[in-house]
Amino acid sequence: MQTSFTLAQLADPHIAESEKILRACVHCGFCTATCPTYVLDGNELDSPRGRIYLIKDMLENDRAPTPDVAEHIDRCLSCLACMTTCPSGVHYMHLVDHARAHIEHTFARPLGERALRTVLAKVMPYPHRFRLALYAALAAKPLAPLLQAIGLKRLAAMLRLAPWRGPQRPCEPRTFPATGARKGRVALLAGCVNDVLAPQINAATIGVLTRHGIEVVLPHGAGCCGSLVHHMGREGEALAQARANIDAWSAVEGLDAILVTSSGCGTTVKDYGFMFRTDPAYAERAGRVAKLAKDIVEYLVGLPLEADRRAPGLVVAYHSACSLQHGQRVTRQPKELLAKLGFLVKDVPDGHLCCGSAGTYNILQPDIARRLRERKVGTIERLRPDVIAAGNIGCITQIAAGTELPAVHTVELIDWATGGSCPPTLREYRLPTALQSPAAAAEHRLGRRS
Repeated sequence: MQTSFTLAQLADPHIAESEKILRACVHCGFCTATCPTYVLDGNELDSPRGRIYLIKDMLENDRAPTPDVAEHIDRCLSCLACMTTCPSGVHYMHLVDHARAHIEHTFARPLGERALRTVLAKVMPYPHRFRLALYAALAAKPLAPLLQAIGLKRLAAMLRLAPWRGPQRPCEPRTFPATGARKGRVALLAGCVNDVLAPQINAATIGVLTRHGIEVVLPHGAGCCGSLVHHMGREGEALAQARANIDAWSAVEGLDAILVTSSGCGTTVKDYGFMFRTDPAYAERAGRVAKLAKDIVEYLVGLPLEADRRAPGLVVAYHSACSLQHGQRVTRQPKELLAKLGFLVKDVPDGHLCCGSAGTYNILQPDIARRLRERKVGTIERLRPDVIAAGNIGCITQIAAGTELPAVHTVELIDWATGGSCPPTLREYRLPTALQSPAAAAEHRLGRRS
């Protein structure tokens, strides 16, 4: 693609990087086949190729977007399926991130939208604030249908996503010693949402790691990875949150890895090197942190995990989170590990298409998110699984809101199969005999295969 940036514009490293990305695009259109928003409505401007044209025009002319341009870019899920498909290696993620930051600085959004985005940015990345907000959401949750009826769709979507149970207290910084001889040492990103919404995810992670000789550190000062505000274009806040993590993890000696259980966070942490490439004070440490970052399953496949004799043989529909399969290119390891531990793993048809979660997308774009969830849930339910597994809390929450099937994190099943406790969601679901004995599990598994 030809560009016409001035030399003065190209002196800006962000513009220079975007110009390089734009030049890589050859207009082939392969990306449209895997773009969720284009698949839904067939609008070229809601495809990566269409958005690239809009971003190019906006950046070249150094002007604020029109409301229509902002809307088309806002509709992008940042699922990155286009990057997996693109034969030319267009790094769309960095381009759309730059576009979001430009929009945030130059576009005056309507007052209500600005207020909602500010609330999300000032509450969700902070576990104690988020916990208080969930108590308020629990009280207001019955009002969701009324809010939907009067046109407050985003508030209604936010309440529908809130759980019916009270939130949990976030984890405090501490070290969990290995059981027996220590064979490794890792830092765990506790996350801003995991501990409040689903503390069992980090509990399962710590359980399976410590049982296999790995010491787990939750360091002082670590917090939100910055992903949530980064994808809202609030770069200053995102970089501040990332710096806090880099400082916290750099202070811990002897780390083999920095483990992340939410794949959306993992994609961002692995990009810290790029995010701080122009910051002399942080560039080196950010690059080191990015190299140490691993999704929890990436790390677990290197451990000698063996199925406990009590491990159940359930049918698992594995939902590959976009941030894991497209953002981190981790695709086969979760399925292979679950199968090794005795689960019957089924791929979800059209698994490359997003479920509609995408950070705050299911709040800010509730109609598109709902349609994508309905499509995803339909393909999952046709598999007739016992349980849905995913590697991202956002996907788990989004999918669970549209189905009666239990949805859990992949690491919960791995922990259970290797001697940990049954995931709480499965206990609540009351799976029958499959939970009780190896013989019943085997019989259940064989019946589902037929």
